[in-house]
Amino acid sequence: MTEQRVRWGVLATGGIAAAFTAALVDLPDAEVVAVASRTESSAKAFAERFGIERAYGDWDALAHDADVDIVYVATPHSAHRTAAGLCLEAGRNVLVEKAFTLNSREATELVALARERDSFLMEAMWMYCNPLVRRLKALVDDGAIGEVRTIQADFGLAGPFPPSHRLRDPAQGGGALLDLGVYPVSFAHLLLGEPADIKASAVLSPEGADLQTAALFSWDSGALAALHCSIVGGTGTSASVTGSLGRIDIPDGFFHPERFVLHRDGRDPEEFALDPADGPRNTLRHEASEVMRALRAGETESPLVPLEGTLAVMRTLDAVRERIGVRYPQEG
Repeated sequence: MTEQRVRWGVLATGGIAAAFTAALVDLPDAEVVAVASRTESSAKAFAERFGIERAYGDWDALAHDADVDIVYVATPHSAHRTAAGLCLEAGRNVLVEKAFTLNSREATELVALARERDSFLMEAMWMYCNPLVRRLKALVDDGAIGEVRTIQADFGLAGPFPPSHRLRDPAQGGGALLDLGVYPVSFAHLLLGEPADIKASAVLSPEGADLQTAALFSWDSGALAALHCSIVGGTGTSASVTGSLGRIDIPDGFFHPERFVLHRDGRDPEEFALDPADGPRNTLRHEASEVMRALRAGETESPLVPLEGTLAVMRTLDAVRERIGVRYPQEG
């Protein structure tokens, strides 16, 4: 890593890998120097698309590429433990897509490995790096709406997805919860931390993936969160945080908002909008910029996406799965 540029490797060539790579290409202080896939043909096609110098047909070659400062792991989450572990073992820093792993056991293993190697590790929870989400959290933390009483958030896709699709395949961690529910769960954690009690219900597919899941969290403060995710119905992806003195509404796209509205007792509603200078609402560059800032500062984790927070989210997802009866084949 030079003072000016951070050299990235991309592990996987799917849609989210392409979106993140496109964001990196637009950043003047980032350089994508290598890509890896399970097949050389896929890696080469991806490399040609984005002008990447080196394309590897196996993960190990990328993990041992000494010119790579950090690897972005964008495989299905069923492979995150293996792929990220391989890179950490080889001395690379790693950014791992969410959900971070299949379960909290795998997440704990990765965090321990990163700390043992003194390497940077972060979950790619881009929502936490979004400037408008950070503004919302600051308002809540500063008491703008008083003590938080309730959180509501949803994320659903209409589908339909066939049983063979990744989102329906238990072997790949399929189901609504890990792919979509991780956002409402992480949103609740961002504002209130790990819940004290968890209740959940779900509709499961014949193959055992959750088609839609609803969860109710509670905290010792008396706060509640009602969360929902689905791969059988397109929701508004809205969120609301209600406190003792007011409310914040995100009308749509709560995990990458364009605006939110602060309602306070006795005052006119106040709208907060995305600064045009921050780019489009769906940009991943804030996440990439935070990773590169942390690397230059010599940090092994980001204060915006701390590892203890990621572990807490994974424990919560485990608890939800236990209550709805979802278990992945790899877990025995």
